[in-house]
This record gives sequence, structure tokens and C-alpha cells, in this order.
Amino acid sequence: MKMKVLVCGKGGSGKSTITALLAKEMSRKGYNVLVVDSDESNFGLHRQLGVEMPEDFMNYLGGKKALGQKMMKAFQSGEAASIFEEKWGIPEIPEAYTVANGNIKMMAVGKIHDFGEGCACPMGALAKHLLKNIETTSEDLVLVDTEAGIEHFGRGVEEGCDLVLMVLDPSYESIRLSEKIRQLAEKAGKPLYFILNRADKIGTHFMLETVDKTHVLASVPSDMDVFRAGFAGEELKVELPEIEAVADFLISGDWA
Repeated sequence: MKMKVLVCGKGGSGKSTITALLAKEMSRKGYNVLVVDSDESNFGLHRQLGVEMPEDFMNYLGGKKALGQKMMKAFQSGEAASIFEEKWGIPEIPEAYTVANGNIKMMAVGKIHDFGEGCACPMGALAKHLLKNIETTSEDLVLVDTEAGIEHFGRGVEEGCDLVLMVLDPSYESIRLSEKIRQLAEKAGKPLYFILNRADKIGTHFMLETVDKTHVLASVPSDMDVFRAGFAGEELKVELPEIEAVADFLISGDWA
């Protein structure tokens, strides 16, 4: 079962935390996990995974300006796939742009580093082509942590993924966003499932009234150990039964 899973949600919903917890759980189950950080403004996911920040993968193609020129040339020629010369499995991804903790690897598509450097559009386009270029085996899992909102749908990042997980917190904004993401995932032809995060009994009750219950994989309560590690920028070493249930669902292949 090939698994490239895109994790999305509104800002502050906890999608990066869920991504890290799920990566850790799948690693414990023996999977080779690649975490792709495609959020140009997230500077904390690497700490949750217990690694240093990797070099921007965008530099592999010469940086933002060179990347934009190469993508424009490929677009004009109708050869978008020519951005990469060959397919990569997880072991073939250039080591200079990955960091590892056990059988978890992480790479960052690109970050905004300087004032006035321009928009992140080339990074989104690169994320799309990178995910389509990576080939996985039944022993691999790719987890993609996206930027907040829905811009990744507009960029077509989901094309390279098999499944979309949306993280919801108990807020009006999150519920409204879930409706739009459901529509977009349907148009993209990708199965969509929900993880309710930081949800107490009352919050879970209200969220289950507004989303498809059959597609809710877990309701993850607030956890003080998770909060402390996240606040301190430390590696997440917490095992949660709710996250294990999500991992077991992915492994089962019932979503395919």
C-alpha cells in the first residue's frame, strides 16, 4: 500500500503536532517515514521531530529565482515533469537536503528568510512536483505538513498525494474551513478524513455535529506533555492511543 498523506488545517489547529506524532507512531511500527515540510513559515516542526532544520530543498534547483525560471521553461514547453531528471525513492533523495532521526527523515521545501524576497509560489509548485516524483514502497510513508488554509489546493500539491487528513480544532473557523476542504478534496479526487485535535467532550460533540462522523479517525484530547514539549521546542516523545488508531487505519488500507 503506497501512502503519501497530506496534512492540512487552519493556522493553530495543531497540524504540525499531529504530523510529528503520526510520524513517530509510524516509525515505531517499522515504517520508513519521510516528513515533507511544505509550510514556508513553519520553523518548529523539525524540533518536534528531534532534528535540526534541513537546508531548503529549493536550493537543490538553484534557489527561488532559478527554480522560477526552470518551472516557467518547463511550463512553456509542456514538460513539467522534466524538473527532475529521474524518479526518487526515499533513500535516493539527496542527503544534503534531509535530516534524520532513526527511520524518520525530514526535508523542507523552502522557507521565507528575508524581507522582500518575494512570494512563496515557486515553493508550492516545487512541492507539487517533488511529491509526484517520489516513489514509495509498502514499507514507506510520506507525510506532508502544509501551510495553513487551502492555498496548497490551488497549487495542486494534492496531486502527488494519496490521502488528505484535515486537523480540526474546536473553532468556528476550523469548521467552516472543513466544508471548503471537503469540496476541494472531492474535486481533486482524494479521500478526506478528519482528526479532531485538542477536543474535550463538549468540543468533540459540537464538531461531530458538523463533519461527516464516518470520516473522523480520532478525537485527540489536550495533553500536557505534548503542550510542554511544543512550547519548549523539544522533541515529541509522547505516545497517544488516538494517534496509534490513526496509524492503524492508514496501515489497514481501508481508505484506498
